Amino acid sequence: MGSIQNDWDEECSVIGDKGEIGFIDFEDNKSVCSYNPTEEGPVIISVPFSFLHGKPRSILVGETVSDSITINNTTSEPVELWGVKIFCSNPEDSYTLSLMEPPSTNSGVEAIRGFLESTSLQDRVLQPGQTLTIWLSCKPKDIGLHTTAVHFDVGDDRIERVVFLLAEDKISQSLTSEMPYSRIPRRRQLTVNEYVAGSRPARAMAKYPKKRLRQYEIPKDVRELIEKKQVPGVIGEGLRKGNYADYFSTLLVMEEIHLEEEMRAYDMEFVTMKKKGSQFLALEVPGLAERRPSLVYGDFVFAKLASENSDNSTPPYQGFIHRVEADEVFLKFAKEFHDHHRDGNLYTVTFTYNRVNMRRLYQAVEAAESLETNLLFPTSFCKRRTIKTTPMVPLTQNLNEEQMFSIEMILRCKGVPPYVIHGPPGTGKTMTLVEAMLQIYTTRKDARILVCAASNSAADHILDKLISNEVAQVRESEVFRLNASSRPYEDIDPDKIQFCFFEEFIFKCPPLKALLRYRIIISTYMSASLLYGEGIRRGHFSHIFLDEAGQASEPETMIPIANLCHRETVVVLAGDPMQLGPVIYSKDADTYGLGKSFLLRLFECEFYCNEDENFVTKLVRNYRCHPSILDLPSKLFYNGELIACKEEISPSTNAWMEILPNREFPVLFIGIQGCDEREGNNPSWFNRFEASKVVEIIKKLTASDDLTEADIGVITPYRKQVLKLKKTLENLDMPEVKVGSVEQFQGQERQVIIISTVRSTIKHNDFDKMHCLGFLSNPRRFNVAITRAKSLLVIIGNPHIISKDPYWNRLLWYCSDNNSYQGCPLPERQYYDEDPAKEEYWNDEENFQSSDQAEWADNSFQEVPKPVTDEAEWSDGWK
Repeated sequence: MGSIQNDWDEECSVIGDKGEIGFIDFEDNKSVCSYNPTEEGPVIISVPFSFLHGKPRSILVGETVSDSITINNTTSEPVELWGVKIFCSNPEDSYTLSLMEPPSTNSGVEAIRGFLESTSLQDRVLQPGQTLTIWLSCKPKDIGLHTTAVHFDVGDDRIERVVFLLAEDKISQSLTSEMPYSRIPRRRQLTVNEYVAGSRPARAMAKYPKKRLRQYEIPKDVRELIEKKQVPGVIGEGLRKGNYADYFSTLLVMEEIHLEEEMRAYDMEFVTMKKKGSQFLALEVPGLAERRPSLVYGDFVFAKLASENSDNSTPPYQGFIHRVEADEVFLKFAKEFHDHHRDGNLYTVTFTYNRVNMRRLYQAVEAAESLETNLLFPTSFCKRRTIKTTPMVPLTQNLNEEQMFSIEMILRCKGVPPYVIHGPPGTGKTMTLVEAMLQIYTTRKDARILVCAASNSAADHILDKLISNEVAQVRESEVFRLNASSRPYEDIDPDKIQFCFFEEFIFKCPPLKALLRYRIIISTYMSASLLYGEGIRRGHFSHIFLDEAGQASEPETMIPIANLCHRETVVVLAGDPMQLGPVIYSKDADTYGLGKSFLLRLFECEFYCNEDENFVTKLVRNYRCHPSILDLPSKLFYNGELIACKEEISPSTNAWMEILPNREFPVLFIGIQGCDEREGNNPSWFNRFEASKVVEIIKKLTASDDLTEADIGVITPYRKQVLKLKKTLENLDMPEVKVGSVEQFQGQERQVIIISTVRSTIKHNDFDKMHCLGFLSNPRRFNVAITRAKSLLVIIGNPHIISKDPYWNRLLWYCSDNNSYQGCPLPERQYYDEDPAKEEYWNDEENFQSSDQAEWADNSFQEVPKPVTDEAEWSDGWK
């Protein structure tokens, strides 16, 4: 290509210094792309590359696109056009100007050689009525937003045109929104006063439980207060021993009312059902695979013909769920419903909220009022206990000093208050619990151990560690894995099924006589209620271990404690208060304390917050992360106390080295100015430009045999981005790369973690902050996300958006300062008064608490804000 010569006029305009253009959020600032040329003056300049459907036009990487700009002198006098120049472009040098229309790919050699382009065109005179046509071209080299500002100096005026183009590749094109986003219209509610009962599936118990749960109906007066957005008086009193049950029951009512409202959003009109065999009708439920709505075995729906929906005299039919598939449920109604069914029938279906788990929580907090005060409120424990330890011979290799000490303390505990093991990710909290259980199992034949975890996968992991220890040699007949009846039979590893109890492939709780024979029972918090129902008495278990205790709400924690704990029972909690807390759906319930775990509340007591070794042990040796990955979270969340103990620094692969600008620093930030979108009736966000870059990185990493797909995890905060990435990876035959939300990765690790932050516009930040979605303003979510990687952490996002948050801003500049940033130009460096890197921020309690939380906090153990819930389990658009 040549350069433009001065053939306009003898007099040349003076081109000033090159300008700079930062990030312009075209969605937040509509004025930059909304021009009315007729209002700018007598010289009318057209707008190149105008928006389509409110978005910049899309172009392919590597191809050149051009658009004409007309400059029309509408006056009867000559006008001086002193010059046209590209003031600035982002990325730099991505746009050019020309007087000639750029040649096409089919043009001849002479046309291509004769074409001249530049970043400026010099001055000339526009005669009366004359129209000059020039061309603006863009040739993108990488995906993302391409922006330029073109200045036209006309007479004494300067007119500007800001141009946006979205450069994409074939992958990002394949993820284009299939249909415009629109909210789901409100559905007509199905009135259910009377109904025809359906066919209930088999019970979770082998027979009726000895202790049946009460219904715990929501008190009418409390419901009315909450539905009127009024705060019940007991909440204003604050939590204390005397109102423990009332306080938490009220919070649970807030949560339950919210869940009822959310379930109504999934009601369906004019849907069909299909026969499945001779017994069931299958109903397809969009979003079921992503737990929207969350339906499990034993739940039920109400259905009636759509043509009868307005006829209140015709009762609906109750249909119980007997099986849950990926996107459909198998229902069983009364016989007459099946007899009259035809596959073409149109139905109205109303989903109901299953109250069983809420009833378990109500029962637990009610039972907790009779617990020892020293267990619920150790602050009132007037006598400081002293535990005298004796050396032990470890059954597990490579335990460190802190782990050994905590196990020795647990072995010498004689009952309440609880003992706590806390520490950051990768410090071996679960390993410590397992060693303590094995020590008790091998040295105390009369001991009975209950261990609970927040998830099935975590409970399965504990089972695996217990039975795989070759030194302890735990007997198969003495260990039992208790499962909820709603858990699919196929979910259990076939090698572990012998530790479970089931009938006809449905998990159940065995009778009391069988339960009493086991020395170790492993369960989730919620399923532990089955033990109470079957009649296991308080004090039967000598030890109760609660893993991932920071992820369980206090009422959940009370299910095993309140029903099964005696004053002599040793209760041990393990977790990390700086990681994600319980999933709470009601913002009000979360605000008033339901989102605070029992583990976190214990740290408000002086013995725990002062880290008295007779009450708590802190693990600080991290065996997961490369030191560079660990350094920032250590400073931000753990007072810089973490010790990196990972032996392997990083795998030496060519692909690995290819993507890292600094080979000694395995944390890479790739900046992309993309575009966040929604489609159809799904309110969740996706960013196809970031998705494409994620796939590109995965392809590079798996190019050699040193890294497998299973070694890579992708974390992103929005459900739709998860689905788009999964679909793309499956199409590319890479299904083993796990893609999920932060919540789905908590407690897990991968050699490589790639984070896609999604957001690329400022205007949605406030909404995300209000509903605790995404990554911004959720320090715990940030902490979990960046501590899943063992050897390589890659962050893909818009630096101009994430720098609005002090935590992500620190990570951005941590990468930049270590020469490990690639992509779009960086924003101006931000310095926050509340920058978490500054020592005074950590000493300022107000930076971590809302006004509602302040009364609970202690200066020695600050609490960071927590997300309400996992976006991948909750819609950000129903509100």
